[in-house]
Amino acid sequence: MTLPNGLRAHFIVKRDAPVISVQVWYHVGSKNETPGRTGFAHLFEHLMFEGTRNIPHGQFSTYIVSAGGVDNASTTEDYTLYWETIPSSLLPVALWLEADRMRNLDISERSFNTEREVVKEERRMRFENPPYGTVVETLYRLAYTVHPYAHTPIGSMEDLDHASLSDIQAFYDKYYVPENATLVITGDFEPAEARALVEKYFGPLARGSASGVRNIPPEPIQTAKRRLQITRNVALPAYIAGYHMPADGTPDA
Repeated sequence: MTLPNGLRAHFIVKRDAPVISVQVWYHVGSKNETPGRTGFAHLFEHLMFEGTRNIPHGQFSTYIVSAGGVDNASTTEDYTLYWETIPSSLLPVALWLEADRMRNLDISERSFNTEREVVKEERRMRFENPPYGTVVETLYRLAYTVHPYAHTPIGSMEDLDHASLSDIQAFYDKYYVPENATLVITGDFEPAEARALVEKYFGPLARGSASGVRNIPPEPIQTAKRRLQITRNVALPAYIAGYHMPADGTPDA
């Protein structure tokens, strides 16, 4: 079903166990970021758990975990995914939570600065401290000359340091809107009841004022081998190679 505000919802009934998975896919990832504004999509993966105008700071997951559920999120180049796995009876709560943070996120200086430091520490731990941590980043920059796949979702320290609260708010207002999201409900539920709940909680949300689609430049066809050698003080040499493949849905894929 598609709501008047553009939200798309899919329902998959599975009676294997009395549990439900709720997923909200936002069609925004690191490819939607502009130069000098990298890391924003991943930063929002963290900010979305901070609280809303209705949910106290840092208490979002408490509603899920206290009832025996689990929740998490992930960011890629193409999308940001938020999900909960919950007892079947908790479906109304999960949908209310997701609808609430879709448009009521409380983006304060406190939450922004806290999560920015968390993301920076994650970058240190995963990319900068390990001996081969930046190898994939380097490969992407070598493989793409104009396409935003050249940078990974983690972003750069410099861009994170220079980000402002107004930058973050603008990103939220542009991409975290109903018409840029897809809701998927899977598990043990009654379809009619689930549809009614989706309409109840997501229906009142207003469409965004601007399109979330970025005009992404096509990557020129690579015609020659590209190679880069980096010298570092590591125990063993490492070799990594990448190949441009046909896009999904094209005749050659």
